[in-house]
Amino acid sequence: MSDIIWPEGFVPGFTDNFCSNEVIIAGLSTKDIWPLLNTPALWPTYYENSANPHFYDDKGPELENNVRFYFETFGFPVESQCVEHVAPIEGQPARLAWHGWAGEGETRLDVHHAWLIEDLAGGRVRILTQEAQNGNPAKKLAATTPNPMINGHQQWLDGLVKAARKAK
Repeated sequence: MSDIIWPEGFVPGFTDNFCSNEVIIAGLSTKDIWPLLNTPALWPTYYENSANPHFYDDKGPELENNVRFYFETFGFPVESQCVEHVAPIEGQPARLAWHGWAGEGETRLDVHHAWLIEDLAGGRVRILTQEAQNGNPAKKLAATTPNPMINGHQQWLDGLVKAARKAK
């Protein structure tokens, strides 16, 4: 199975917080998942912790490399830039990642949120989402039990799968 590609400064184990969530589902494919994930306007329809997504510079409605966008999650207004965008291609995993940031100074939070979606044998799809975070808000999240990032991203995965099944 494939791995997330991490930029310098966001390698797990060297950041202030890290979370990893994964599901493997039968009966769905990368092509079923991709449109729901690649279109931020759809996120609030299946993930209640996402709100008010919009693009800058007359871009959108789908993500693409280097495009800037905004959304709100976990109580943070998140400015974001798509830094990895590999649409589904037969035999290769789809990849999506963005750098997100919020706050300034002591309240600054920087994240690298990555998604990997790949088809597996037997008509299954693997959806992996991982996020590495830096900054004081990340330190606070890492010290919280249960970790709200783990729970929130699991809700995102569960909602994504449910929406893909419904659309299919």
